[in-house]
Amino acid sequence: MSASSPPQVHFRTCNLCEAMCGVRIEVADGRITSIKGDAEDPFSRGHICPKAVALRDLHEDPDRLRHPMKRTASGWERVSWEDAFRDISQRLHDLQKEHGPNAVGAYLGNPNVHNLGAMMFGPQLLRALRSRNRFSATSVDQLPHQLAAHLMFGHQLLVPIPDIDRTRYMLVLGANPLASNGSLMTTPDVRARLRAIQERGGKVVVIDPRRTETAGIADQHVFIRPGTDALALFSLLHVVLEGNEGNAHRMGRLAAFVDGLDTVVPLVRDFPPERTAPHTGIAPDVLRGIARDFLAADGAVCYGRVGVSTQPFGSLCQWLINVLNIVTGNLDREGGALFTLPAFDLIGGPRAFGVSPGSHGRWKSRVRGLPESSGELPVAALAEEILTPGEGRIRALITLAGNPVLSTPNGTQLDTALGQLDFMVSVDPYLNETTRHAHYILPPASLLERGHYDLVFHVLAVRNTAKYSPPVFPAAPDSRQDWEIVLELQHRLETLRKGRSVRALLQHQALKRLGPERILDLGLRMGPYGSRFHPLKKHGLSLAKLRAAPHGIDLGPLKPSLPGRLRNRAKRIQLAPELLVADVARLRAAFPDDAAPREGELLLIGRRHLRDNNSWMHNVPGLVKGRPRCTLMIHPDDASRLGLAEGANATVRSRVGEVTVPVAVTADVMPGVVSLPHGYGHQRPGIRLQVAGAHAGASINDLTDDQALDVVSGNAAFSGTPVQVRPA
Repeated sequence: MSASSPPQVHFRTCNLCEAMCGVRIEVADGRITSIKGDAEDPFSRGHICPKAVALRDLHEDPDRLRHPMKRTASGWERVSWEDAFRDISQRLHDLQKEHGPNAVGAYLGNPNVHNLGAMMFGPQLLRALRSRNRFSATSVDQLPHQLAAHLMFGHQLLVPIPDIDRTRYMLVLGANPLASNGSLMTTPDVRARLRAIQERGGKVVVIDPRRTETAGIADQHVFIRPGTDALALFSLLHVVLEGNEGNAHRMGRLAAFVDGLDTVVPLVRDFPPERTAPHTGIAPDVLRGIARDFLAADGAVCYGRVGVSTQPFGSLCQWLINVLNIVTGNLDREGGALFTLPAFDLIGGPRAFGVSPGSHGRWKSRVRGLPESSGELPVAALAEEILTPGEGRIRALITLAGNPVLSTPNGTQLDTALGQLDFMVSVDPYLNETTRHAHYILPPASLLERGHYDLVFHVLAVRNTAKYSPPVFPAAPDSRQDWEIVLELQHRLETLRKGRSVRALLQHQALKRLGPERILDLGLRMGPYGSRFHPLKKHGLSLAKLRAAPHGIDLGPLKPSLPGRLRNRAKRIQLAPELLVADVARLRAAFPDDAAPREGELLLIGRRHLRDNNSWMHNVPGLVKGRPRCTLMIHPDDASRLGLAEGANATVRSRVGEVTVPVAVTADVMPGVVSLPHGYGHQRPGIRLQVAGAHAGASINDLTDDQALDVVSGNAAFSGTPVQVRPA
């Protein structure tokens, strides 16, 4: 019997969520034997959450597809890469030739932003499609953040980041960073960082319809009625700007490059806390106290996340959060909100390495006339664009690492729509609720079989760092990386449309030789810490430098960077974008003075758990063990009124659907509010997810409404769906 080989140690970044935690992975005889936090990682400092151990489970998952699959009349069959590429490209080309470019749509899921190759090569496939029917998880998540950043600062990724490590007052709305590990505030070990605020004499305040895990450790938690955050923010600004004396002085040096204060001041006068209290449920003296404390703090920051984005006034919310930070002088200052300066600069670097600054309304969806944002249409329109006959109907769909049946509103309708497509192809490692409709599934190599660098999350991090993670395992001989799959599809589609040419072939071969790593190296060298700007060029940052620093490199805390970091031509902050100012009239109309919330009405909100990550990690046994988490939280008063008991099943009905779930009676939700977690609903036939299927739960998106939107951005309005609840 041969002796086992000595264990190998690999250091890398966990890329299962946004926190970018460093992990130490031990491998012996080709298998992972240990996953621990990397104590030498300068960013995460040894912290990991329970999801990190799932890196091994996902790599070894027997349900993970490892070869191209084709759906046939007799079931799924394995096919060669060549046969799959040839048939897919020909069928997509034929459909577009007959029905036009927009006949083929594309949907990109959240895992793409955790994937270096997909981030670099996915956009090229979208350009090759020439279709306006592009959709992604952005419009069920953070689109209002990006729209506000684009309109106010000149770039959709110029999202202000809370300086959590130095702030003295942190106001949190619609966010639960203890469960999300930050989210558009990349923050490993957020619990310790929040406690550090308190230990240095600061304060953490949470405004949320649910007493979340974050609210549980905060100094103050305030309930708010779902969908009314814009009113509360306007009232905070009303208090801050009362009298309008000295407000420009409060902004400090920002006043020299801020336009629009004279527009904002009269707007906020209409929203005193006494006027908004009947709608928000927040007592006026409570809001006034928060505003005064925010003003008095030596470094304060307001942070709002998915709960304030996914509601009918999500864009107003993200705008007003920025306004609050600006008019109090807390933008671009230590302890407030700052902008990152990442090593691979997607914002200020060369255009070839960057992301579009953003756009809005260049075209609209065919059926409902919803606006384009940064080249994408709202995904709430996807089903109707498939189901509605006529010129421009989507007849084929490409999905890249997404499961919109479970993650977008009115999932039942989308499930039906996908079944009516002429053709569908999915680049995905699983046969799930969405990909079961595909004619081909092209599974990429495992996430441990590819190199990794976080292009996006370094832009959103609470500290400037850089880290590259080499593959832990060599890719299987017959596997393909995500970027290789999309690059091959792009090349074949362009060849069919334009004909074969030596130039196109040489370009394709050049891109294959470059790959993500060489492009990454070029971007690092041309970035703010690279040899292009370093006085001693040999000491500038490069991929080789990152390879030589397996724990990552600390590039320092966030620093003031305005007005230079602004990306609009005037280099000025636009405090009152016309598009957002115009939407205030809609807010006023939705909440008239003479109207109050209907007695007995229940509003549905979502929630997430530290062990969950949307829908795709429910197939990991270690993450779904324990008490069932897919329960309907309901306040004791509402439970008593409706005859519901702990553990009993309840039927929940909305305009679009109905689900049955067990009840969890708790005072952690305010009266009139019920809560279901996001990402469940694994009971649909034809999926190959053994563990998830055994913990199916109910999909909240069988209840959420595709017609409920933030009409400015087109983002889905999940939060505050009206529902009826009764004993099952």
